[in-house]
Parts: sequence; C-alpha cells; structure tokens
Amino acid sequence: MSQVDTDQADAPARGAEPGADQAEDKGAAPRGAWARLRGAVPPRIAAMLVGALLLQLGFVLSYVGAFHHPQPHRIPIAVAAPERMAPGVVEKLNGIPGHPLKATATDEATARERLRTGETSGALIVKPGSRTDTLLVTGAGGASTATALETVIEKAEKTRSRTASVVDAVPAQAGDARGLSSFYLVVGWTVGGYLFAALLGVSLGARPATARGAGRRLLAAVPYAVLSGLGGAAIVGPLLGALSGHFLALSAIGALVVFGAAAMTIAFQVLFGVLGIGVTVLLFVVLGNPSAGGAYGPELLPPFWRALSPALPNGAATHAVRHVMYFAGHGITANLAVLTAYALGGALVSVLGVALIRRRRAAGAASG
Repeated sequence: MSQVDTDQADAPARGAEPGADQAEDKGAAPRGAWARLRGAVPPRIAAMLVGALLLQLGFVLSYVGAFHHPQPHRIPIAVAAPERMAPGVVEKLNGIPGHPLKATATDEATARERLRTGETSGALIVKPGSRTDTLLVTGAGGASTATALETVIEKAEKTRSRTASVVDAVPAQAGDARGLSSFYLVVGWTVGGYLFAALLGVSLGARPATARGAGRRLLAAVPYAVLSGLGGAAIVGPLLGALSGHFLALSAIGALVVFGAAAMTIAFQVLFGVLGIGVTVLLFVVLGNPSAGGAYGPELLPPFWRALSPALPNGAATHAVRHVMYFAGHGITANLAVLTAYALGGALVSVLGVALIRRRRAAGAASG
C-alpha cells in the first residue's frame, strides 16, 4: 500500500475522532482510549515498535550477559620444564577448579615459537634452580586474556611456594592501547557495510524487485567495500599510528568484512523486507560485537558467546586482524573462510531469494 493509500485509509478514523472525544466527555469506558490508540498506530508499525523493543532488550541482555562476570576458560599455555617436573606442573595447572587453563608440556624453544605464531596465549618457563619462574604472555593478543593468565598463574605459583616474573613477549604497538584497535576497526567496517545496504534499501525499496536489481546492489557494494577497507587501514595506520604496517593485508580484510556485511544485509532485506535491517543489527551488533573478543577475549566469555566468536564475522575478522598485525598471519585461514562464506552466502541468498519470491508470486497470480 502506498503512502497515499495509507493516509486515505487512516482518514475515516481521524474524521471520527471528534465523536470519540464527545463520547469520552459523556463518560465512555476507558477502553475507548485504547481503541483510539490502536487506530492511531497501524498493526504493522506496532509490530515494528515491538521488534525494536525486543532488539533493545536483547542488546542489554547480550552485552551485560557477556561482560558482567568474565571468567577464564581453558586459556592455552605452554609449560617448559625439566622432564621430571613437567607432568606434575601440567597436571596441577589443568586441575585448577573451573579449568581456567589448558596447559601442555613442551620445550622452551617450542613454547616461544607458539607464542610468536599466536598458537598459545602464554608460556610458563619453570626454573628448577630458582624459586622464580618466568611467565611469557602476548599483550597483543588481548590485554584481558594476558591479565587473566597472570592472575591464575600467580595463584597457582603460590600453592607451590614459587613466584613468576611476567614478560610480555608479543606486546601491542604503542598506539594500540590494550590491543583493542583491531576490534574497533572491525566494528567500523561492519557498521559501514550494513549502513550502506540499509541506505540503499531506504532509497530504492527494502526488497529488490528483481534478481538483476539485487545484483546491481551487490555490485555497487564492491567499490564501497574496497574504499572502506583502504580508508580504515589508512586511519589506523598512517593517520593514527594505532596499527602500523601490513596496509594492503588490512585493506583486503576490511573490503571482505564490509562487502560481507552489506551482502548479508541485502539478503535479510530480501527475506524479511524492512525488518531485515533489524535482523542485521541482531547478528552484527547484538550478537557479533560482544562475542568478537574486544573488551574480553573469547576465553573469558560465557559458553554461548565463546562459541559464537569464531563463527560470526566480527570475531573472525578481529582475530584475523590481530594475527596479521602481530603473529605474521598465522592461523587466519579459518577466519578468512568464515568471512568469505558470509560474503558469498549473502550474495547468493540475495539473488536467488528475489528470483524465488518472484516465481512464487507469479505462480500464485496464475493460479488465482
């Protein structure tokens, strides 16, 4: 129904309002006010407002649920100790109530290599001739995880009448406070992607009329994504000095993130119309941001958000950016696969979804 049609449909109700006021003056039942309210807010708008309320409450539930009580869970740590001591140390660390650590025995050279590639969050170098061991952490992998690891090891060492000196083996860059720049960069990219698609929906209609129309929106998202990737990398690198280096790699990841967010938004608009924007916010903001490993690493989140982290674009992209910047790109294959899957999946659903909807409408018209 067009806006004109909507206005005309509402006209009788507005014309009846004086009568309703008179009835109210004569002592009409309170339900008359409720009926007037229902008449003023069409059911479709009311449903959208209820959806907005649920999305708002979901936002509070997701963020507070993820962050209100962080607890370490199976943080990977390598233990380099003499052969006779290693099994006992590993057993005690893995036996801590709540299982905050996932310790494995290795030699010191291997432990340092695992730190360098980001395969482990810490390494405990046990020195049998001293009462002080060395704990190596990776601040670049997330300050929250490094801090939690220090706290757990400090308590564990006290039970053995030992202490641990902490060394940040892979520190974050000077401009990357607490290793959060990668997370906020990804947040900016994802917001840009779904805003682009949402604005197209507002301008051209939430649901593309044809598969070709959906394809044109996807093609328009390509240069936008490329420029967004380049712009984001330029801001965090040359402009602010937060994440210096690897400019082209960051730009490529950014382009993939932005296009994936735009493609998924277009797909949701195809499937759900204007409500698709709300579904996009649910995926990328309500669920994606708190599980991405920004404020708290995935190892510190409750099980639900911890499981979501590698499966959603936010977490996959944050991990990929950090590992490109600090760990020579090790371990990002799965992240890139996730980002590619969302980009291609969103594009396919957009085009095929429009074609399927048109076919069903044509079949319904023919049968009618």
